[in-house]
Amino acid sequence: MRYPESMLEEELKNRVGEVFFADYNHSTIKGRVDFTIADKQLFMGEPIEYLWAEAKRGKANLDHALIQLILTIGRAQLQTKQAPPTYLGAFDAEHIYFIPYFKLHDIFSMNDFNWNVTPSDHTTKEFALLSERVQSIIEQENLTFDFIKDEKELRKFIKKNFVIGKEKTTKIPITKTNFITIYSKWEEAVRPTIAIDWESAKKQGIISADFYLADLLSQEGLSLKDRLYVILKDKHYRLVKGKDTLGMLEFKEVAFTDDQRAYNDFWNKYQRPPKKEYWDFLIGRRDLLVPQDVRERKGSYFTPRIWVELSQQYLADQFGDNWQEEYYVWDCAAGTGNLLNGLSEKYRIFASTLDEADVLVMKDRAVNGANLLPEHIFQFDFLNDEFDCGKLPKALLDIIQDEEKRKRLIIYINPPYAEASNKRTPTKTGSNRSGVSQSAVYTRYSNILGGAKKELFAQFLMRIYRELPSAKIAEFSKLKILQSSLSQKFRSIYRAKLEKIFIVPAKTFDNVNGSFPIGFKIWDSEKDDTFTTITADKYNDKGVFIGQKEVYSLPSSSYVINWLRKFDDKSAPLISYIRLLGTDVQHSKDIYITSRPTANDFKESLIKRITINNLLPCCIYACIRAVIPQLWDNDRDNFLDPEVEDNYRWHSEEFQSDCLAYMLFDERYERSPKDTNHWIPFIEKEVNAPTLFSSHFITDFISGKLHKEEQEKKTSNEFFENEAPQSLIPREPMRFSPEATAVFDAGRALWRYYFAQAGSETDPNVALYDIRLYFQGRNAKGKMNNDSPDTKYMELIGALRQTRKILARKIEPKVYEYGFLRS
Repeated sequence: MRYPESMLEEELKNRVGEVFFADYNHSTIKGRVDFTIADKQLFMGEPIEYLWAEAKRGKANLDHALIQLILTIGRAQLQTKQAPPTYLGAFDAEHIYFIPYFKLHDIFSMNDFNWNVTPSDHTTKEFALLSERVQSIIEQENLTFDFIKDEKELRKFIKKNFVIGKEKTTKIPITKTNFITIYSKWEEAVRPTIAIDWESAKKQGIISADFYLADLLSQEGLSLKDRLYVILKDKHYRLVKGKDTLGMLEFKEVAFTDDQRAYNDFWNKYQRPPKKEYWDFLIGRRDLLVPQDVRERKGSYFTPRIWVELSQQYLADQFGDNWQEEYYVWDCAAGTGNLLNGLSEKYRIFASTLDEADVLVMKDRAVNGANLLPEHIFQFDFLNDEFDCGKLPKALLDIIQDEEKRKRLIIYINPPYAEASNKRTPTKTGSNRSGVSQSAVYTRYSNILGGAKKELFAQFLMRIYRELPSAKIAEFSKLKILQSSLSQKFRSIYRAKLEKIFIVPAKTFDNVNGSFPIGFKIWDSEKDDTFTTITADKYNDKGVFIGQKEVYSLPSSSYVINWLRKFDDKSAPLISYIRLLGTDVQHSKDIYITSRPTANDFKESLIKRITINNLLPCCIYACIRAVIPQLWDNDRDNFLDPEVEDNYRWHSEEFQSDCLAYMLFDERYERSPKDTNHWIPFIEKEVNAPTLFSSHFITDFISGKLHKEEQEKKTSNEFFENEAPQSLIPREPMRFSPEATAVFDAGRALWRYYFAQAGSETDPNVALYDIRLYFQGRNAKGKMNNDSPDTKYMELIGALRQTRKILARKIEPKVYEYGFLRS
């Protein structure tokens, strides 16, 4: 180890700074960032930053340290207040590593992400989400050096890379790393001085990013790229207005309100234009500058090259090696056209997009080497414009109108994924996002789109299917239209045959958040077929094939909720409630047992009564939903009624007792202090309770004391071929597996410790939630803290959680074996 494990963090930072960064400024404090490296000289009043890093004493998990750094930066929004560094990094007493900042800059613009969590708290859901999001970047991009073994290489790396972009320049260079940050500064300084009504402009497809690009790619007051949607001409901008009666472009002029004062003050600090090698990147990544609301509505998403190449391999597999010579291709949601990279037959390719700015970008690329014909690139609003509106090239219109040629047309698209509803809409607590899904296609096909009408990509597919019959369709989209119960009506009308599919993690797509699959699907609309199931190829975020998965659609009568309804009981005394929402894996987190349903749960009928007669089925249902982890590839998988396929193996006594044991120690269960807690898993003397419990329901149930002979003629562990058991109330003491017994043992130790600490004044009828709250307390916002200063308690709660994890791993394969899920 380069430095002693006992060395304090402050001393470690000082030593690393002195030994490796003596030629740089390593003493400046940037908010709560541990360690910063900058050039010793200021340029135009601003420092040139090279490194922001998190430091950890001893031997540490540097990945976690980097996540903490990102949260620290994001919480203070440091990346918007000044130019960020070339690298982010982390180090401990042994190693240091660096990650290029531009590889991580998208992270700071994640939607619906709470940056206000404590960065050092590694147990928050935000920390876990961020860790999942950046892990592949860390693995692919980190540059790691051992302070001893790699000392020479580390010094060379610093000397070579921690330099100003150009020698003797006094201006900040514009690169892939900082062009988004500079845009944020430009929006604050220059944008307000441009004489335009931005809200009205946005409605016409004009966004501030186009003005920024005009500035960025300019020299001496003139934009260097004449095919930008907005270009700079000395003291004003010129916007493409359209074509006159002679087919010539017309322009509008937009001036400054301050005679370009703010403009000059701002751009004097930066070196323009950027290196020419960056130009195509900066223009091609205009999507990174598009506001989120516009991006969601118009689908300004950039298809990663790895999936572009893979999709074209699948197209060749489906249509033959010579498919490009035999078929026509139309990308009707082209954006800047990157999905068409790699195609060779430019005379057979057509590209259209909603934004005129993107049309000009594609035409510029065509003139500068992209394999596209400028005449085949055009503006077209696929969800609103008619095919005969005069916007389509004649060659494409001829193909559309010719039935035989149309059979050779492939609509090859990555359409927008926006939907009108937000994540709260399914529970009726949120509202639809107005304007997202409204279109001519929405109006035309609303009655046959069903619940899928809110999805823009579903609108694309339905129009293609109905108005371009016999065309082939190759598209990237979510799996909702294949699996969602809301898309059943869509599937009944959209009867193209799904020929091939591969799925990949959604997070590999820019500006797409969440852990769910994106599928590339090849459809043949000449073939009439109702989708039921297909085997999909799976690829990880590096493009490595990792196996196959069955993607299936079943009628809602096959879902697990119908199995649970068989055990409805409205007459027996209430024990508690089970909360219900959705039947797919993504909604499993919303399923739990509670004595405190919300008013909305009652209003929207999201709860079911638990009684002595359905206790075991309800625990089984809650348990199978809890033990299956939500992964990117199972997000839309629906839990099923096993008895639809005559699978009655869930009657297994061991399976039932395992599920009961798992749910008795669910940390989410909350009780109302005024109500009786029927879920106490022990008797008083087992846990040294100070007084009697108010209920012995669970312990009496487990011991068989609640069984009545006349209720049951058959034992609950028999297998029945065509019927459910008459009763699921144990007639004898339940037997628990070693794994379930370990859970009880761990829980018993925790309850005993609680009563020993809380004393005789405490309420003996506590639930696990109450015990956690006693030891962990609440923060200033009223939320339970993540841990406790009581080390014994942390040891005991940790042991309980570990035994439940072991039990969950035992139950998980049974969920598939017993027919609740398909693998």
